This record gives sequence, structure tokens and C-alpha cells, in this order.
Amino acid sequence: MEYDLGPEAAALRGRLRALVREHVPADYLGAFTADPADLAVAQDFCRLLADEGLLCMAWPEEFGGRGASLWEQTVVREEMWARHEPRGAQYMGVNWVGPTIMRHGTPEQRAQHLPPIARGEVIWCQGFSEPGAGSDLASLRTAARPDENGDGADDPPPRDPPPRDNGEASRGGGSTSRYGRAWRIHGQKIWTSYATMAQWCFLLARTSTSGRKQQGLTIFLVPMDAPGIEVRPIACMMGPHHLNEVFFDGVRVTERDVLGEVDGGWAVVQEVLAFERVGIARYARCERLLQEAPEALGDAWEELPAELRGRWARMLVHARRARLLAYRVVSRQGTGQVSPVDSAAYRIAVTRLDQESADVLMEIVTAAETAGDDGARFRRAVEDHARYAVASTVSSGSIEMQRILLSRALLAASGAPSSGQPRAAAPAKAGAAS
Repeated sequence: MEYDLGPEAAALRGRLRALVREHVPADYLGAFTADPADLAVAQDFCRLLADEGLLCMAWPEEFGGRGASLWEQTVVREEMWARHEPRGAQYMGVNWVGPTIMRHGTPEQRAQHLPPIARGEVIWCQGFSEPGAGSDLASLRTAARPDENGDGADDPPPRDPPPRDNGEASRGGGSTSRYGRAWRIHGQKIWTSYATMAQWCFLLARTSTSGRKQQGLTIFLVPMDAPGIEVRPIACMMGPHHLNEVFFDGVRVTERDVLGEVDGGWAVVQEVLAFERVGIARYARCERLLQEAPEALGDAWEELPAELRGRWARMLVHARRARLLAYRVVSRQGTGQVSPVDSAAYRIAVTRLDQESADVLMEIVTAAETAGDDGARFRRAVEDHARYAVASTVSSGSIEMQRILLSRALLAASGAPSSGQPRAAAPAKAGAAS
């Protein structure tokens, strides 16, 4: 199977690899940590990519991109993830927060948020999962209630151009400020990646209790320095923490902070999760580690059991299968179609690849000695991969939920009756993604 995307993609890969070699330490494993040294590497590297026009190269020029193809952006994702994501927390804003704001944001929101993302200057976190509302995200309890004292006294200074005016506050309640309706947010989010360092939160909250639970949800763009926000770190086994609990105690938002329509957040969430599940090229990291194994082990490679080397070869095949599934989603994105079904199929394949390749690689480094500095770095990278593979089962929606989404879509396509079946809620992000 040929994976050549053409000479331009090959040149881009070469340029990205050269930048990584020159500016990222060889032992960098900091995609999921809050370690100050790793953060400094990621911040500097993101600004370098932005200066080179590579950070958001597929974005339109008006928003800070180069108008490059989705395939070129895919090359960037692959090369970054293969090298332990030296963009750090920036991948979230680049891969799905920014594109979602492009599609659903007001002109003011686009002008405010997209240029800083394209310059690598701002970090976003995602406020989706809650205790008791992870894979069943629509059961969330964080609520945005009308601000009973919404006289506008707490509104920030006005900006140009002025925010939208949707007319009557007929949906989702909300009192009136000089920016339209206003709400106070109360609730808790959990497994929020990078909340300690983020400047903004892409927050899902309930604005109405009428109708089905998927109705009455709204996306708010919330500054993390707003009064009433408390962040508590969660210790994890992946080194310095990056996961957090976030508490909202009367955090005030106005209509200019709403992304899309009030009570219409569920449709936006479906799109975000489809972007998220394929925005991280996990197969690229798996494939690179698998390909590095023979060289890292040297002469010890030939002494491994034939059965173990056979499983290693099968993992390479699985990595390329996951790549093909990702390319299928990219091709659909290029025509304006983001299919949750294709995203779910990719997510299932890459989750299995993460776990099974981690098992094989751990067996390899356990069965044979790795010599020298390169061998030691390879062992550390494999151990980091194995730790992450456990979390990948539930991040961006559990694999069980992906199977439910896929099976129901197949039943619907076959014409099988589906009346009376419970509807699957969209999965929620349980951790970084990576």
C-alpha cells in the first residue's frame, strides 16, 4: 500500500523533521505534562511553527493560516504526534477549537480568538466531562442560570465590532445586559486537560431543562481568569499532571460568549468530537515506535522470539490500517462532511492499536536489552506510550460508545427498524488527548 501524498507533502515532512531535530530535545516526552521545561519547549516551538506559517497552515489566510490543503495539515499532525506532540497543549486550539469557532462563531468571536491561536499565543481547555456525565455527556449538570442581577455592571469594556443581537430572550432564559442575555454558571467539570495553564475554556452547560436531555445545552467561550473559577489538579500516572477538576461558582457570561445558538450546543458538540477523534494522529506515534524497535535493540533484535517479531509486524499493518481510516475522514472533511460514523471507526481502530502496540513494545523492551543513550530514550518512549495507551480507552469517548455509534449507524443504513431503541449520547473527553 502506497501512502505517498505527493512531493509537496514529502518536502513538508522534511521541513518539519528538521525543525524538530533542531528545536526539540531528543528526550522530549512532554505532550501531556505541566512540567515548566516541557511547557517552555512547546511554547517556543509553537511560535516557531507560527512564524513559519506551519501551525495552522490549512486555515484561511484571513484567520492567520496559509490556505493550505487538509492533506498538508494532516502531514503536520502526523509529524507532530510521531514526535510526542511538541506543540503541547496548542493542538486543542489548532485542531478543533479554532475550526469550530470558524464555523459557528460571530465575526467578533473570530476576530478575537482565531489570530491568537494561529500565532501560538493562547491555550484552550475543554469543559465537557463531569462526574456522572462522561460517555453520557448529555446528562451533564453544570447549569447556566439567568443572572437575576444582570444590569450590566459586571460587563467588560465594549469591543468593536459590536456583538450580535438575537432579539428576544425567548430561549434559554437569561436576563439582559448591554451584551444581551446574561447567565451565571454553576457546576463542576472533570478530567479537564491543561486547565491550570489555559486562558480560555470551551464550556458546555445546560441553559434549559425542557425537552430531551440533548436539548437545552449551550457552548460558552469562558475566560479562565473569570471570577468564580477554581482549578484543582488531579494526579495521574503520566508524570507531572495535566488533568484537573474545574469548579464554576456563579461565573458570569453574556450573549457574546455564546458559540452558535443558545440551547443549540449539542450539534456543535457532535462536530467538535468528530474533529477531536481524528485530530490526533495516534497511529503516527505507534508506527514510529514500531519502526524504531529493530535499530534500538541492535543485535538483540534477532534474538527475540519469532512469535514476538511476528506480532510486531502485525502491529505495523494495524498502524497503516488506522492511517487509511484517518485519511478517509480527512477526504470527507475536504468536501465539508464530518461523519461521526467514520470518526468512530477510526477511533476504535486507533484505540486498539494504541493498546496492542504498547503491549508488544513493552514485551520487546522487556525481553531484550537496549544499549546506549538511544536505546534508553527508546525505552522511556515505549513506557510513556504504554501509560498513555491505558487512558486512550476512554479519552474522546470510550471505545464502547464508539462501537454503539458505529453499530447503530450500520443498522440504520441496512434499513433495520430502530424505533424504541435508546439514543446514544455523544461521548465526552475524559483526558487530554493527545
